[in-house]
Amino acid sequence: MANVIVAGGATGIGRAAVRGFRARGDNVLLVDHRPEAADLVTEQAPGGIRFLRRDLADPEAPREIVNEAVATFGSLDTVLVTAALMVSASLGEWTLEMWDRTVALNLRMPFFFAQAAAPELAKSDNPSIIFISSTGAIRGHAGMSAYQATKAALPALCRSLTAELGPLGIRINTLMPGWIDTPFNDPFWSYQEHPEERRTLIEAQIPLRRQGAPEEVSSMVLFLASPAGRYIAGTSIVIDGGYTAV
Repeated sequence: MANVIVAGGATGIGRAAVRGFRARGDNVLLVDHRPEAADLVTEQAPGGIRFLRRDLADPEAPREIVNEAVATFGSLDTVLVTAALMVSASLGEWTLEMWDRTVALNLRMPFFFAQAAAPELAKSDNPSIIFISSTGAIRGHAGMSAYQATKAALPALCRSLTAELGPLGIRINTLMPGWIDTPFNDPFWSYQEHPEERRTLIEAQIPLRRQGAPEEVSSMVLFLASPAGRYIAGTSIVIDGGYTAV
């Protein structure tokens, strides 16, 4: 049994990960600003759960959440950071507020989660931090400047933190999902002139000819956080149906 923080779990990959952790008996502190995440608390599962409604862009949030997890469960083994912000706009429409909030949530927040969690994770016999990046880090799409820039920074952050925290036994890895069918991508589709045509075109470019399901990413989250992933550190794993391979 592990004690886990999932930062961002109302929908998509985070939601699937919460269910996966609990199904194997882990305790989860689920943090999200959206109240609909609270319905996960009512689901029956071997592992425990507590929901904390919090704006993760708040710079004080990571430390307060780590303290809450330790106070609730007694210790901390895994931190999954999946919360992110996707804003789609043409270059001339971007504002400083749009850019800064994206950076605050997508890049600053993961860094300060690592900082806050490291002392507690160092006490665990299987400590793990997992960042969710995106294949947007290595493939460009118009209107996605801040999202793709911040997601591209996460693998570099992962490598730097691995060099520093690896000697403490703390493993940090980054997942880079491709097109996963979740509501998170709605801003991208709504930015397109012909959303359905664009969706069909993108799916045709994926060798497996479909978007992925959240569980097809969360399964790798569960593996990396398990004892089976003890020697995997500092790497970025692409999960995209072959999208970036061709």
